[in-house]
Amino acid sequence: MASFTLPTINDNADGGWGPSSSNLPPNFKFKEIPYAPYSKSDKLGRFADWNDISGDNRQMTFGPASSQGPQRGGMSGRGRRDGQPAFGSGTASAFAYFHAEDESSFSLVDTKTAATRRGGPLGRGRGGGRGGAGYAARGGAQRGGRGGFYGGRGGGQRGGRRGWRDWEKNNRVREASVAISPEWSMLEEIEFHRLAKLRLEVDEPEDLGTYGRLFPYDKSYDRVTTRSEKPLQLVDRIKYNTTTSDDPVIHEETATVYTTDVILAGLMCATRSVNPWDIVIVREGNKLFFDKRDGGPFDTVTVNENASDPPQDPATVNPNNPNEKIAVPEAPTINSATSLSLEATYINQNFGFQSVIETPPPPAVELEKPNPFYGPDETEPLASCGYRYRVFDLGITEDEDIKLCVRTEVDAYSAGQGNPRQGQGLVTIRALNEFDPRAPGAGGALDWRTKLDSQRGAVVATEMKNNSCKLAKWTVQSVLAGADTMKIGYISRVNPRDNTRHVILSTQSVRPTDFANQLNVSLANGWGIVRTVTDLCMKQPEGKYVLVKDPNKPVIRLYAVPMNAFTGEDDDDDVPFDGEDTELAA
Repeated sequence: MASFTLPTINDNADGGWGPSSSNLPPNFKFKEIPYAPYSKSDKLGRFADWNDISGDNRQMTFGPASSQGPQRGGMSGRGRRDGQPAFGSGTASAFAYFHAEDESSFSLVDTKTAATRRGGPLGRGRGGGRGGAGYAARGGAQRGGRGGFYGGRGGGQRGGRRGWRDWEKNNRVREASVAISPEWSMLEEIEFHRLAKLRLEVDEPEDLGTYGRLFPYDKSYDRVTTRSEKPLQLVDRIKYNTTTSDDPVIHEETATVYTTDVILAGLMCATRSVNPWDIVIVREGNKLFFDKRDGGPFDTVTVNENASDPPQDPATVNPNNPNEKIAVPEAPTINSATSLSLEATYINQNFGFQSVIETPPPPAVELEKPNPFYGPDETEPLASCGYRYRVFDLGITEDEDIKLCVRTEVDAYSAGQGNPRQGQGLVTIRALNEFDPRAPGAGGALDWRTKLDSQRGAVVATEMKNNSCKLAKWTVQSVLAGADTMKIGYISRVNPRDNTRHVILSTQSVRPTDFANQLNVSLANGWGIVRTVTDLCMKQPEGKYVLVKDPNKPVIRLYAVPMNAFTGEDDDDDVPFDGEDTELAA
């Protein structure tokens, strides 16, 4: 007769229901060990595969294909069929490693990438032949052919192969436009994807006054072609680019925010920017002044900022890394980022001076008041420039009184299109420059001398892609100034190896509002960014702040800085004595 044995009963010493956690039965000894589902058909040949990149324990094969032809999807011979996932692959991996520590404050000192060897997976050896892993196979998803994923016609990089000469490309780590001092305290950090969602509709502005003198635009430049090119001349004229706080007129107006069109356009187009920039913000009472630094990024013009492979400056030694040394110091070339920026600034100024008629007819137009920055001691002639002070209402409700006073600029007027004193027929003049279509950083640009007349649309589309931020800022400045026309000159070097002589190949006339639609520039989004920054600064106490764009991330940060920052007094180490108090410069 079978006997029955009573199992061991574990009493709960805690007095609760169920077994006690301190006295578990032996059959619960694997309770804390995670379980991963598996199938009996799975091969357990290895317990840790560090080379598995497919995510389901199937390894990609980059070697030569089998003799029976290419496999599906470029996988190795005995892989599973497409559409048949591995058993248990839909569940989260219980054995995955998750790092719990925060490494956001960690940064590498040596950011130079290691040079890869030629003849690797993406090289031109035997492993990448037809019928191989899928990188060079016909009809592959990553082929650089017509309509391909990476390059070719209609692709992102014309005629290029992904990975070609990548070992020669330095890791582009940009330096900040201003050195962040340890004494500064960060108040806010906003990502670009959050700025892109902002919207604010603003009504037509109110004109406060006009200053300066305007010359008529020379319409003969509209008929310039590549066959009848004109040399770019050096014209000695004076044109002021004064910051907001040094403007004597803007202090006489009554508003909440004061700025210039260059600074305002840079802030409204912040989400398109790649290069670093900074805006100095001073709060005095209930007033905000948006200023730029002398010699800062707002005083120059960028070149191919938005290109996939933009121009870059020669590498410098990192002072924080004593092991990093450069055997031969690289001399600045004419195609470096800094040299191209200075060249583009020179071209823009001289093209604007040259493309106006200074001797009547038609006569120059004197605006309501003379140029406020031209003193009686100046002897050099003044350039054609008109300043229009305008006020925009940034209030959301009728009770809000947030006015923005901005100083806008126009470069000329178009004769026969109305009275410029009443804001009719105003023209802004800008210039795009070509340096060398075969040089690094050209961004796949076409040769203007052969394509500008026959394929104008392709040239413009390439410039809109490579200089999206610069063109957007020019367009916003023209809209803020109320200009009817924006003239864009196409200027190239006489010799690609000489950056001192240039020729004018063509001139294009566009309406700023229509060009903004082509560039997909949203003024409502720009005004939303301005209102957001204004609200952030108005929440802070009186003082000086700096809005900095991160040099390598799509982020802007607001810092609180001492009042003597950027005035030249912060470098002095003088200590007050005899009980005297030092007065901080505003």
